[in-house]
Amino acid sequence: MNLLIKNGRVIDPGQKIDDVMDVLVENGLIKELGKGLSVPADAKVIDASGKYVVPGLIDMHVHLRDPGLEYKEDIVSGTKSAVAGGFTSVCCMPNTKPVIDNKAVVSYIINKAKSEGLCNVFPVGSITYGMGGERMSEIGELKESGCVAISDDGKPVVNSELMMRSLQYAQGIGITVISHAEELSLVGQGVMNEGYTSTELGLKGIPCVAEDIATSRDIMLAEYTGSPIHIAHVSTKGSVRIIREAKARGVKVTCETAPHYFTLTDDAVRGYNTNAKMNPPLREVQDVAAIKEGLKDGTIDCIATDHAPHHLDEKDVEFNEAMNGIVGLETSLPLSLKLVDEGVLKLDQLIEKLSFNPSKILNLGRGILRAGSIADITLIDPSAEWVVEADKLASKSKNSPWLGRTMKGGAATTIVAGKVVYKR
Repeated sequence: MNLLIKNGRVIDPGQKIDDVMDVLVENGLIKELGKGLSVPADAKVIDASGKYVVPGLIDMHVHLRDPGLEYKEDIVSGTKSAVAGGFTSVCCMPNTKPVIDNKAVVSYIINKAKSEGLCNVFPVGSITYGMGGERMSEIGELKESGCVAISDDGKPVVNSELMMRSLQYAQGIGITVISHAEELSLVGQGVMNEGYTSTELGLKGIPCVAEDIATSRDIMLAEYTGSPIHIAHVSTKGSVRIIREAKARGVKVTCETAPHYFTLTDDAVRGYNTNAKMNPPLREVQDVAAIKEGLKDGTIDCIATDHAPHHLDEKDVEFNEAMNGIVGLETSLPLSLKLVDEGVLKLDQLIEKLSFNPSKILNLGRGILRAGSIADITLIDPSAEWVVEADKLASKSKNSPWLGRTMKGGAATTIVAGKVVYKR
């Protein structure tokens, strides 16, 4: 189907466009951007008045749980959740069963996404076999099979020499290494951020320095090898400072944070709320302020959800026993739009972090509305008000700390390769 999207505010940071105009889509590609474009005879018209028309949002950090853990989420439900949140592309982490450490699993994900998924799915392979941290995966095979990055996300690569060699190999074949920065000896039996709240609740804490030390190590390895590295789910003021200083030295480091790290503090854990349990944990007020400052000054390149679905039975238990993680694909956009309302980011900067930068870091060839590019487009309704209700979330899992909360803003229409896959 050919489309003409009319009268929307087109925001495309990659081309420095921010203007009310039309977008013509033909045969799944962007044909033309301009004012007052005439309607081709075979085109469906979408009136985007009052809406933002942006390059399709990209979430470079999701857990689709498929294969092996489909009772939490699968490629069908995960991509349904993604398009409802305005995402046209997601990158799925390798901690599946079996782990994404070989060509067969990569092919399964890509083929299932093509036949049953609603958006683009880009697999992330594991750095080490079975995410065991002992032997490097066949990184070249993973890239050839379709992986866009490698990571042992969910676990750090403890062995520094193995991490260094992985960076060197990855640089040689042009694939991004995503670091899960965590010093496990400092984490111990911790289940939330170490601080006043953990003491009051009688829960073992995880100190901020557990993240900071690991962030420092991986940046030092990247600096030593001259290799690029991407730091996942940044949550502490220390990590923000370390990354900022490394960028100033010219280290090839990029990073992401998640909406919960600029929206919530560890106060959300009060009442032993397991939907506020995640890894890294929610931090304190000063960390939230540092995350926002890092987004504002460009230290933090991307906003990713770290969408981590879990079955009710894995969350409806004692806090110490509950699994880490929350669903985030459907709440990311309204939570991120609040950054614009608060003056932390300008609208084009927000779209850059939600689309252009993730594509650039992972070489996805998306995130722009240039003529000839793939027509992955998100229409955002900034005034839409809706309540986060468990039975209305497209994800199989409902582990969200925002259940019952009213959100403002969201995806009005999601278009993947010229096809409308979601309409609010």
